Amino acid sequence: MAQMEPDKGDEDRAVYDRAIPVGPNILRVTANNPGTFTSWGTNTYIVGTGTLAIIDPGPDDAGHLRLLLSLIGDRPVSHIFVTHTHRDHSALAAGLKAATGARTAAQGPQPPPKPIGGPSDKIIESGTDPTFIPDLILLDGDVVRGDGWSLEAIHTPGHAANHLSLGLVGTGALFSGDHVMGWSTTIVAPPDGSMVAYIASLDKLLDRNDILYLPGHGGLVTQPLDRVRTLLAHREMREAMVLARVRGGDRTVPDLVHAIYSSTNPALHGAAALTVFAHLERLIERGLVKATGQATMDGLFEPA
Repeated sequence: MAQMEPDKGDEDRAVYDRAIPVGPNILRVTANNPGTFTSWGTNTYIVGTGTLAIIDPGPDDAGHLRLLLSLIGDRPVSHIFVTHTHRDHSALAAGLKAATGARTAAQGPQPPPKPIGGPSDKIIESGTDPTFIPDLILLDGDVVRGDGWSLEAIHTPGHAANHLSLGLVGTGALFSGDHVMGWSTTIVAPPDGSMVAYIASLDKLLDRNDILYLPGHGGLVTQPLDRVRTLLAHREMREAMVLARVRGGDRTVPDLVHAIYSSTNPALHGAAALTVFAHLERLIERGLVKATGQATMDGLFEPA
């Protein structure tokens, strides 16, 4: 396929009633689920012109399904790819599969959570989707070939344990899901999220030469490697702040959130608490912080 030349039309507003061309043989269809964690909504991508691939069908929304089916028309759909099992990305997979007969493909089902204490279950409004079981399990480096398109699975855990990015082979384009977005940093929320994995996955993308990211929310990322470096620098800065506060005497996640996110909208403090805990987990792995007892959201932390 040809190298990607992004079409940036309608990047500055939400469009819910039609598809936006964002590259050769790629349409973006945005679900009407705007929110604090979803920007203007979840981006679904239709790839191909003959037999199609769908990437991230989106939330369980009848209007979004009707629009997708009208855009698909009488063309066959061979695969429905899911970047990760959060309901705003995967919940419509069952309905779209029933309507098209396509196979679903993902890194795997939602893994069982580990207990971390604190109010961890309801923080991220999209929630996880334990009901989604893919027909096709994709390992890192697997390539699925379709009608005029090939998609390479790149395992990028961090935001979610089973997060995949998908490289459109031969184009320099990467469907980055929620791993890298232009409008916001990514929520890394244990127990499903891991800052250790997230940083490693960002480093992994620096080893690639992609020229365009098509994210799960928000507009195109047209300078992707610069964006990855910016995200890495942001995480290292936040982690240094967490470490400095622990060394200065803060011992709990709420204390750290109050100190570090004092100017942040209080509605986001729950997500911030999970992100702080994710940084603490990474600092523990690096040998710079230790927990008094088990490392949990309501635990005590001190310098190692």
